[in-house]
Amino acid sequence: MTTRTNGTGFSRRGILLGATAILLGTSLLAPAQADQPLRVVGIHASPVENAWNSRLHEALTEAAAEGVIEYSFSEGISSTDYPRVMREFAEQGVDLIVGEAYAVERDARAVADDFPDVAFLMGSSGQPHGDNFGTFGTWNHDGAYLAGMLAGEMTESNIVGSVGAVPIPEVNLLINAFEAGVLETNPDARHLVTFIGTFFDPPQAREAALAQIDSGADILFGERIGTADAAEQRGVPAVGSLIDYSDRYPNTVFANAVWVFRAKLDAAIADVRAGNPTGRDYTEFSLLAQGGSDISFVEDMIPAEALERMLARRDEIISGAFEVPVNLDEPG
Repeated sequence: MTTRTNGTGFSRRGILLGATAILLGTSLLAPAQADQPLRVVGIHASPVENAWNSRLHEALTEAAAEGVIEYSFSEGISSTDYPRVMREFAEQGVDLIVGEAYAVERDARAVADDFPDVAFLMGSSGQPHGDNFGTFGTWNHDGAYLAGMLAGEMTESNIVGSVGAVPIPEVNLLINAFEAGVLETNPDARHLVTFIGTFFDPPQAREAALAQIDSGADILFGERIGTADAAEQRGVPAVGSLIDYSDRYPNTVFANAVWVFRAKLDAAIADVRAGNPTGRDYTEFSLLAQGGSDISFVEDMIPAEALERMLARRDEIISGAFEVPVNLDEPG
């Protein structure tokens, strides 16, 4: 049941994301009833239509449809209201609260301290806290790197662009990985980077992308929604992030650095059910090798040799023979 409150193999069409194993730790918390769905709340700072939030919302909705959880959510919660909403849901005695702590890192941990019997799974740039405050990073940088490899070979102007939200570590990671992939296949390429200063403003992202095109970029990486609109308008190829935009922009988006939240959610649910501490870092479940991210692509938009090289590198990432660099510094 879902309630809204106000506020790995690959096909030739694209990559199919696989399941991941669940790692269990030492039991410290009271285990949940195995035959009862967990009561889970999602607190979304942006509308659930926003790409990042949609990944969480989709996974939570799927789990609710399967009877694994009962899911309620609030969306569009400002940073000033976020700790209050966390506290209000925790007071209802829910089992797990899923959300994001990026703008409220200290306050979110303070709420968790006051409710030790409630588990928290929060997107965060910080560390886990105590036994019940788990964190995860949006690490779809493997897919971003692979898409960058394609962009490096496909650019004709030798200029590519990226439009990001704000330069927090997770956003920096994706843009830096895309650039590293570009430079692997095209060391002479230039990379234009623009941050729009907010997590959800498609018109502003579109304007930033248009400015990059005017500056010579002929392939765009859209870390933010709205980038592909500019690319479509100007007939420029684009790369999407978090979700697969290929169907929405069929003649524009040729690859996507896809991120899947379900692996992280399943790991946290397993910990709650077993009474294990959730004060751990769940970021590992975002990695390509763990089935938490990948690249999707449209084969007939990509040169065959470029696609072959990219897929070979993907195999090396999965096997551990190659590790995409983790660079959290602000691009520049």
